[in-house]
Amino acid sequence: MKKSAAPSPPPSGWTFFTNHAHVLLSLASDPEMRLRDIATSVGITERAVHKIISELEAGGVLKRERQGRRNVYTLHGKLPLRHAIESHCTVQGLIRFVLDSKPSRR
Repeated sequence: MKKSAAPSPPPSGWTFFTNHAHVLLSLASDPEMRLRDIATSVGITERAVHKIISELEAGGVLKRERQGRRNVYTLHGKLPLRHAIESHCTVQGLIRFVLDSKPSRR
């Protein structure tokens, strides 16, 4: 299980990505991540994470599969992003843009 430090709140109180994007990116980096760990990573409640995951699942962005006592999430990367401004981009493109450019910790 990957553990990451809780994010520090941005100084101005807003960020460029929504909580939906933050949850999606968390699941992209660890498809077996628990709701509790996602909530800590994103800085929202478990209930909010559950709602976001349900919305992402209803929108076809991810699939939730029960494996034993855990959920495992499969992302559908070929889907276009939902807003007209970014609809030329895919879910996988967003994930690659953010996660592949992450500096390695050494």
